[in-house]
Parts: sequence; structure tokens; C-alpha cells
Amino acid sequence: MVPFAGFSMPLSYSSDGGQIASHNHVRTQAGLFDVSHMVQSFFRGPSATAFLSSLVPSSLESLPEWHSTLSVLLNEEGGIIDDTILTKHSEGEWYVVTNAGRREEDLAWFGKKLEEWNAKEGKEQRGKVVMEVLEGWGLIALQGPKAVEVLQQHTSHDLSTLYFGQSAYMDVKGVNCHVARGGYTGEDGFEISIPPANTVDITALLAATEPVQLTGLGPRDSLRLEAGMCLYGHDLDESVSPVEAGLSWVIGKDRRAAADFLGSSRILKELASGPARRRVGFLITGAPAREGAEIYARGGKEVIGKITSGIPSPTVGGNIGMGYIQNGFHKKGTEVSIMVRKKLRDAVVKAMPFVEAKYYRKP
Repeated sequence: MVPFAGFSMPLSYSSDGGQIASHNHVRTQAGLFDVSHMVQSFFRGPSATAFLSSLVPSSLESLPEWHSTLSVLLNEEGGIIDDTILTKHSEGEWYVVTNAGRREEDLAWFGKKLEEWNAKEGKEQRGKVVMEVLEGWGLIALQGPKAVEVLQQHTSHDLSTLYFGQSAYMDVKGVNCHVARGGYTGEDGFEISIPPANTVDITALLAATEPVQLTGLGPRDSLRLEAGMCLYGHDLDESVSPVEAGLSWVIGKDRRAAADFLGSSRILKELASGPARRRVGFLITGAPAREGAEIYARGGKEVIGKITSGIPSPTVGGNIGMGYIQNGFHKKGTEVSIMVRKKLRDAVVKAMPFVEAKYYRKP
């Protein structure tokens, strides 16, 4: 167990066979992650969609009901306060998940912006917005190619009709749960939100269903890095824009045209002319590069970036990493050097994800 964001979290389990075995089990079977530390919230009110649109650059108005999108909360300068998943239940209700490590910052930001919004709404008559934090609710992530077979045993909902990026309320062994198809591993799977009184029972039920293994933070980190996904506080912070982070796709075309989101002047300039730095992936020869390792132009004379995450990859069979590199050195196949244990190691820029995503998408 390790401390994380005010919680005591499982790094590994005695029954998982070690991090590599546990990682491989998720890639080939099914793993269950306790992610109840994440902050789950509802935003409700006639102008809920417009309010959230004022905080993120995504096209929320056109998102179909019961669909989700990854997005980013932006500060006034276009930096990323947090990454988030927003799920539209209706124009007047959204389910939003944010990171536990940014709980205080996010809730303060939401509170400030809600106060400003609701003071203005009295004049514009669009209706106030209320935020409800789901304190004590469970959130578990069932991930892997066998995840659908496992969950289908415990619900009458036809999971073949629920595609990646979609959500639904469904009965899971007599408990009404919010189930979203997606996750943080690149595998097919589900994130299941459970009422506080039922969290332990539903988690135990799924954990006892073959071939599920409980899975800790160690494999969660290696799985998400193979999937090319960011970890806030490492690969993202308030100085980084979505363009630098390789998340330009979260910025809707209509939002770009309207330039009506926070930090739009910086972000639109970067979209047009290119940012000063870009998040990219690396394949690294020799010892693995860890967070903070400096990236050099091949030959070692000029520092051009820094590694933000790095691991020996169980699936790739070599050392992988991601980090920020000067624009112009970011193209796939560019040869660079990375300082690891006081020695320059050869590396090459690699497109992400490192492992092909296996999401269950609508045909």
C-alpha cells in the first residue's frame, strides 16, 4: 500500500504474481482496479451544458446523450488544470470524473466559476447550475479482453449494444450502477460507479469471477503508458497546453471557429504555427529512462526536452517513455539521445500508443 492523493492505495497484490504478470493478465484476461479515489460529480441545471462548455474546449453541445468525451479544464492562459471525462446524460445533467490528485484545485475552480456563472444567470435567465460531488461512491475499472464476458454474467443489460465512449445505468446483481465503456489501459472494459452501500459487495462479486484479478497502481501505470495516456502531475500540468500535450483533438472545430474558450488566443496560435514543444513517445536502448531524464539532440550537445514517464514495457519488450521535446525534433523516427544514469542512451521518437488500442467501437 502506498499514499496517493490522501488515500492509501494498492501498488500491488500478493496474489497477482508480480507487476509484469499482473500487467500481462490485463492484456490477455481481465483485471479489476479500485479507482474510487477519483472525484465523481454531477452538474445539473438548464444551462449545465453551457457552463461546462465555458471551462473546456470540447464541442459539448453536439455530443449525443449518454456519450462521453475526454477533455481538459483550462486556465485563463490555456494551461491544463486537469484532464477529465464528461458524460452527457441530458442537456441539463452531466456526470464528470476528475483526478484525485487535483481534487482541491478542481473543486476550488468549479466553485469559483459556478459562483460567477450563477450570478450572471440571474440576468440572462438560462437557469442556475448545481454541482453535486458523489462523496463515498465507489468507482471500479474492469479492464481486459475478458471484461465483457465477466460483467455480462452479472447484468441483464445487453453489453453488445454499449460501445466505447457510451454509458448507461444498469442493474448489476440488483444494484443500479452507472457503467461507462472505456478505461485507462487501451483494452476493452468498463468503469462502474456504485452507490456507497454496495461498493464492497459489487467489487467482491466481480473480483471473484474468473478470470478476474485485482490489479494495483503499478500495472495501471505501465498499462496506461503503453496506451499513450497521460498522468496528471507527470505528463500534464498547468503550464502545458492541449496542443503541446498532443490533445488538439479535444478542441472542437466549432470552438476553434468561435474562439470562445479559455486560453483560446494561445491555443489557436499554437494550432496555426506549432507549439514550442510537443509530447511524444520514445523507444530507448539500454536502461529505462525515468521521469526527469534530459533529452538531447543526437550527439549530446543540446538539451531539447525532458522525459515525463518511462518504463520497461512488458508488452513491447523494450524500454518506452514519453516526454516533451522541442518542436522540429518531434517527428516519428527522429534519433535522439537521453541521459540515463549519467550515460547518453540512443533513443528514437515513436508514435503513440505503443500498443494498439482494442476498444469496442461502433461499426
